[in-house]
Amino acid sequence: MNVSDLLKKLSKENRLAPEEYLYILDNIEKTDLDLLFSLARHARDATYGSKVFMRGLVEFSNYCERDCMYCGIRHSNSNADRYRLDTESIVSSCKTGRSLGYRTFVLQGGEDPTITDDWLISLVKRIKTEIPDCAITLSVGERSRESYKKLYDAGVDRYLLRHETANETLYNKLHPGMSFKNRMNCLFNLKDIGFQVGAGFMTGLPGQTNEDYVRDLVFLEEFRPHMVGIGPFIPHGDTPFKNAEGKGIDITLLLVALTRLILPDSLLPSTTALGSADPKGREKGLLAGANVVMPNITPTENKEKYILYEGKICTGDEASHCRGCIQGRIESTGMSVDMSVGHHKTII
Repeated sequence: MNVSDLLKKLSKENRLAPEEYLYILDNIEKTDLDLLFSLARHARDATYGSKVFMRGLVEFSNYCERDCMYCGIRHSNSNADRYRLDTESIVSSCKTGRSLGYRTFVLQGGEDPTITDDWLISLVKRIKTEIPDCAITLSVGERSRESYKKLYDAGVDRYLLRHETANETLYNKLHPGMSFKNRMNCLFNLKDIGFQVGAGFMTGLPGQTNEDYVRDLVFLEEFRPHMVGIGPFIPHGDTPFKNAEGKGIDITLLLVALTRLILPDSLLPSTTALGSADPKGREKGLLAGANVVMPNITPTENKEKYILYEGKICTGDEASHCRGCIQGRIESTGMSVDMSVGHHKTII
């Protein structure tokens, strides 16, 4: 069976054998890519239409106790200009976002040990009280099952926790002091509790192979997250990977499209990292089957401090500018903006 036949099979059955995924990754040609992207767009549109859901992103703390090898806010980076937004600043950012039409707010931070359950619960309840028609997504890393349950009960709708790689050996090498098994346990806890769960992984990491991507795709088949964030590795000068070269966005687009065929009803972001690696990266992500964008509504004076990788776009832009800019980019692909809460289809 050739690549074209395998792609058609995947679009109908939503799964392949590991060796079939590997054959695609090893042998795909330009004409096959055109078919893949077309199939991915069709699968997305059959579920959600040609709409892109907008989320307002608030990066509220760049303190982190982890030391991930690729990350610019890793604990060991003494050059990072640390900040932590207070409740008033976060709520104000969300209100600004609501005035611009956003109804989902993604609250993201490093694994900051000062961010307690009680503080997060108070923050979430206040946002939900003052902006009652919104959804809240949290992305604050690994926590206990008890912590996740408290956050869910407080009104958090979604939780993003990329698995980063499904290769346990590579994961442990990239994340000193962390545990692949605990990462997976967190993801399964989140899903069991009832969150809309976001997993995801990075592409082009040093030492990463096509066999690793196959593991990621098989994991997505089995775990079936509601959301999947896939973005390219971009080096940061204050990390151990400062001299590593990113692989560009082609492999990311390929894996976004394959993920769309595996999980036709998933919410797939066209990530900021795609836009940072390529001037048209976010548009290309949408054309590969993505259907979510997350413009940054963090206070402008803090945006340039939340730098996971170098060359991050839009760090100097006001929230209103980002809102207009991204709408124009979305519409240039022939898609339209959807400012609804944008739940996964199983929640609607």
